[in-house]
Amino acid sequence: MLGFVGRRAELDLLERTAKTKGSALVPIWGRRRVGKSELILRFTRERPALYLVGKTAPAALQLAEFLREAARLLDEPLLAELPRDDWKRALGEVVKRWRGPEKLVIALDEFQWLVQASPELPSVIQELWDREWQKSGKIMLILCGSFVGFMEREVLGKKSPLFGRRSAQIHLGPFGYREAAEFFPGWSRLERTRAYFVTGGVPMYLRAFDTHRSVEQNIADVVLDAFGVLHHEPDFLLREELREVESYYAVLLSVAEGLGTAPEIAKRSGLPERSLHYYLNQLVELGYLARRYPVTGKPPAPRHVRVRLEDALLRFWFRFVFPNLSRVGRSSSRDALRQIVLPELDAYFGECFERLCREALPFLYAREGVSAEYEVGQYWDKQVQIDVVGYRRDGWTDIGECKWGSVRSERALVAELETKVARYPHATNRTLCRRVFVRQSPKQRSESVRWHDLDDLYAD
Repeated sequence: MLGFVGRRAELDLLERTAKTKGSALVPIWGRRRVGKSELILRFTRERPALYLVGKTAPAALQLAEFLREAARLLDEPLLAELPRDDWKRALGEVVKRWRGPEKLVIALDEFQWLVQASPELPSVIQELWDREWQKSGKIMLILCGSFVGFMEREVLGKKSPLFGRRSAQIHLGPFGYREAAEFFPGWSRLERTRAYFVTGGVPMYLRAFDTHRSVEQNIADVVLDAFGVLHHEPDFLLREELREVESYYAVLLSVAEGLGTAPEIAKRSGLPERSLHYYLNQLVELGYLARRYPVTGKPPAPRHVRVRLEDALLRFWFRFVFPNLSRVGRSSSRDALRQIVLPELDAYFGECFERLCREALPFLYAREGVSAEYEVGQYWDKQVQIDVVGYRRDGWTDIGECKWGSVRSERALVAELETKVARYPHATNRTLCRRVFVRQSPKQRSESVRWHDLDDLYAD
């Protein structure tokens, strides 16, 4: 079993913040399962810390748990007897009793559930912070939440009582493909990449894959099998956060099929378009969907915006499992793999490879010494679909074509890229750089384009 993997930059930030002179307030937010709690527990492993996980429970029960933990940590039994209806007094008494030489870490995890039960809590923290804590240097307060929209509104937003008081912040996302590869020591880069296409960079999902089995075997045993650890994960994930899950399922299924505009999704899902935006916004706030637009260096028109499924497991599950639940349920996992997944798997991986190449372009820029600001995405219109666009502020635009399958004709691939370059709208004073992303570079390669294969994408 692997130990703690990655998150070096985040741990370094927390360590530096803990050593600052004054007290510190650090919001940490990100979608579920990305390892926020694990990051906090790793950071607090060898330092005094009071850790509380919020839950859908009455305020009194949550405050009682906080006081019990404080009484144990500080060896102050009377703390557990304080009133269970006064967060201000509880927090104030705990900090008052801290006498240690270093900061006491108070980590309130799943902060959105604590606030749901105690709406006054952000204002209470703001008052204590401004009057007592900020200059005392006694505490490091971590507010952690998995509902992205809530954290951005109620902790980071301008209307929040806590606005402007953070010492640092961490928006924790899934691992990128390079860090995710660390979960699979011994696997080839090809197998690591194929696993990433299914699990994404979510630590829990990465750990579910067994390196003693092939990627296909893991898909069968972990995702398709009814007893597999990830078979019901999308259902659990959505039911934890949402009501009316059937409507959200209809939306996610539509997006997984490649539909991206509100009229398309409304027609496919059967939901009224006027109410569709509510469901889309909820899924965006949770980090499962994202709005994308063609990258041209100009502000996008609203009609050009498309929604895309950001979570790899949800993409895979709504592509192969959910539409075929009856077949999957009455077949063995190996039969389901053979009959449902394998016929389309390579084409599906081709779509995933395009995403990985867009993710990789900033690493290529860093290696090439590009210092200009840039924006990475795609371009599409009625005539053309361009897999990778890197719009740079130094007068360059990178146009990329991705090919996951074997390259049968290097010349045809370059010609296809040139056709797309000709259809990309760009100012005449910009330089267009052509890039081709492939699984394995052909022996004969045109020098008119830059070639990137898996070895190049993973290279330091």
